[in-house]
Amino acid sequence: MANVTFSQEPVTLVGNEVKVGDKAPNFTVLSNELKEVTLDNYEGKVKLITAVPSVDTGVCAAETRRFNEEAAKMENVQVLTISMDLPFAQARWCAAEGIENVDTLSDHKDASFGESYGVLMKENRLLARAIFVVDSNNQVTYVEYVPEVTDHPNYEAAIEAAKNAK
Repeated sequence: MANVTFSQEPVTLVGNEVKVGDKAPNFTVLSNELKEVTLDNYEGKVKLITAVPSVDTGVCAAETRRFNEEAAKMENVQVLTISMDLPFAQARWCAAEGIENVDTLSDHKDASFGESYGVLMKENRLLARAIFVVDSNNQVTYVEYVPEVTDHPNYEAAIEAAKNAK
C-alpha cells in the first residue's frame, strides 16, 4: 500500500491499492440527489477521479475548483470528486462555488469507493487525497496517492493523463 500521512501522522489505508494497468474497480456512491452512482454511469467516457477528505477544506476546495475549470476544456472526460461529505453538504458547496463541470459524489454510506481504491483512512474514516484516470474501457491509466493528504496533487500530470486517455 501507498505510504500516506495526514498532518504528518501516518495513516492506515483500508482496501486495495490501485495501479496503472488495473481494470478499474467498480463502486457505489451517492449523487447530490441521493441516487446511487457506479462506474457504469460513465461508460464510454474517460474518468478523472479525485478522492478528497472534504470539499469544506482549503486544499480540497481549491482542487475541486481547479478541476472544475479544467473539465470545461476537456472533451469526453468526466471529472468525479468523491469524498465522505454528505450529499447535502456537497450540493450546497457546489452551488456556492459555481461548480458545474464536476460530479461531486458521496462515499459516506458504504465507503465502497474508499475500500475499492485503497483510499479509506482507517483512523478518521475520511478519504485520502488521490487521483485516478480511467480510460473509456475502464483501464486505469494514471494513479497518484498524494503522500501527505494536506498537500495538493500533481494537477498537470493528472490533466495530461486524462487528455491522453482514450
